[in-house]
Amino acid sequence: MTWWQISAAANAVIMAAYTAISVAIGRALWRSGQWRKNRLGLATTAIFFTCGVHHGWHTVHLLLPDHAMNVLTGHHMTGGGDMPGMEMGDESDRDHIAGNPMRLAFNDPSTTAWDIITAAAAVWYWTLRSRFPALVRGAAVFEDLKLRQAEEQTLRESEERYRGIVETTSEGVALLDQDGRIGYANTRLADLVGRGGPELPELDLVDLVVDEDHSKIIDGLTRARRDGTQRVEVGLCHAAGRPVSAQVALTARVGATGEVEGFLAMVADVTDQKIAEAQLRQAQRLDAVGQLAGGVAHDFNNLLTVIDGYAAMLLAQTDGPARADLTAIRGAADRAAGLTRQLLAFSRNQAAKPRAVDLNELVGGLEEMLRRLIREDVELAVRTGAAPATVWADHVQLEQVIVNLVVNGRDAMPDGGRLTIATDHVDLDAHESRRLGLPSGGQVVLTVTDTGHGMPPEVQARAFEPFFTTKDQGKGTGLGLSTAYGIIRQAGGHITVSSAPHAGSTFRVYLPVVAAVVDQRPADPGAERLANGDETILLVEDDPAVRELTERILTAAGYRVLAAANGQEALDLARRHPTIDLLLTDVIMPGTNGRQLADRLTKIIPDLPVVYTSAHTHGVLDERIEGAAVAFLDKPFTAATLTRTIRETLGAHPHTPHAMGRSAENPRPGRTVPIPRA
Repeated sequence: MTWWQISAAANAVIMAAYTAISVAIGRALWRSGQWRKNRLGLATTAIFFTCGVHHGWHTVHLLLPDHAMNVLTGHHMTGGGDMPGMEMGDESDRDHIAGNPMRLAFNDPSTTAWDIITAAAAVWYWTLRSRFPALVRGAAVFEDLKLRQAEEQTLRESEERYRGIVETTSEGVALLDQDGRIGYANTRLADLVGRGGPELPELDLVDLVVDEDHSKIIDGLTRARRDGTQRVEVGLCHAAGRPVSAQVALTARVGATGEVEGFLAMVADVTDQKIAEAQLRQAQRLDAVGQLAGGVAHDFNNLLTVIDGYAAMLLAQTDGPARADLTAIRGAADRAAGLTRQLLAFSRNQAAKPRAVDLNELVGGLEEMLRRLIREDVELAVRTGAAPATVWADHVQLEQVIVNLVVNGRDAMPDGGRLTIATDHVDLDAHESRRLGLPSGGQVVLTVTDTGHGMPPEVQARAFEPFFTTKDQGKGTGLGLSTAYGIIRQAGGHITVSSAPHAGSTFRVYLPVVAAVVDQRPADPGAERLANGDETILLVEDDPAVRELTERILTAAGYRVLAAANGQEALDLARRHPTIDLLLTDVIMPGTNGRQLADRLTKIIPDLPVVYTSAHTHGVLDERIEGAAVAFLDKPFTAATLTRTIRETLGAHPHTPHAMGRSAENPRPGRTVPIPRA
């Protein structure tokens, strides 16, 4: 037997073993269902099969007859020189070798030895066929491991990406189980409730909500389970006790079985929005109350005008004991007028009327009322200096400032304490004047000190902000200190606060000092005298009692009066009478108001002097009116004040009657008169 024949037999064994191995591995892949996803197993099968085919091809070529090889190779090989291994066999064998190139290539001991070793290995590998399923499983595990590692890497990247989104979002995020217990919460939610992140897991969502809103969360979870999503607005329990309003969006998380496995809670902080809405509602309520107060004050002042006017007329005609009674009536009317001024100040329709005010006298006059304002467990101490503490401001507004500061101090001492009001003089140096934004020099200081719970720095920083309050809901509007601040700044002063927790608070009001108070009150109301005249006055007043009283006062002072109840009557009277020297009109009237009437009449009678009267202008008049002789007279007014105002307004013009249609080529000098801000 020659070497090539042994190689042919070895290749046939290799072909059979490799083919059987590839079939066995393929069958294992098919039965395990891994033939599509186990790429390593498929590659192993393909390698064994192709190797089996390759060795089978060798076997076929070695065993083909010579004429077949001639056909395949396309030529006939003749004998040549000897080749290694030809010494085996007889002459006929050498002839067969010489005619087949494959035999020539494999007729070598070393090649034959390698084929025998490969055939032995193939047979040995085939004997291990019972372990092929485990091999397949191992390959699958290896392949699955690589796939799993890739998927886990992708999953980690996805988790990191979404965790970054969740942790940096402006809303709190929590994953809840079916019972509403928190499994995960981001740092934003922890910040909203003032707790550390590790504290939140295993807590129920309702544990983060104020007691009165527990039912909202429970009902929201029930609705979200049924409808898929639900939104509720609740208050959160902040660890520091700070009020936090939140909108919670609950979304059901559905599992593969279609059952709700838990919930996703998105918690948005809407505290600022709720505060803004509350401020808007408060402002709207205050505006409505202010409009009501202004209307009440207008009607009330009309009544006071009549009461005080007739009492003054009787006082001028009466002697004896009745005079004191009439004086008391006028005094009561004057105090009632002060109340209406406070109503108008609240409605922001009262113009500031600054004058020299002695703070010592003002505080002393308020002391009895302030004692009634505070509780019995609060001790009030008033300390005023010996020297006059005179400032230039509206005394009614200063009263409001003092009352606001006293009420603020009272509320800061729920368990009682001591409230001290003091006045003093200080001289501000350059440093203090720059710090306070005031001119250097003499200042009057009004100090209000309480022994209450005090304020931390963050509260002090916002003490004068409108609507800011630390009081419970319904117990404060947050306007007291801001109103005081606005009044003091309008008067050219400044207000400061110094406080510390559990150490009380001290408010200091700085106002520039002015000269001593000049007595601005008439010594005897009965001694008031009318300012007489003989001009023609067009009186327009819709209130019959006020119109009748005003007409009597003007007639008693010597004036000729044309009285009208509304704008249309006034226009008709103006057309029927050739001369009118002055228009005296109420501002707020049905139909044509006083400003509209004055505008129409001054087109007919150019440069006509006008005196407006009202307790509440409702924004009809501008803050200042220029170019014509204009005056404004607050209601209630006295007879002397009325006639004096008319006399001063007419005195700005030469005494020449105003004819209808008079030319305005040479207008008389006008003046600017302050009008109350509406």
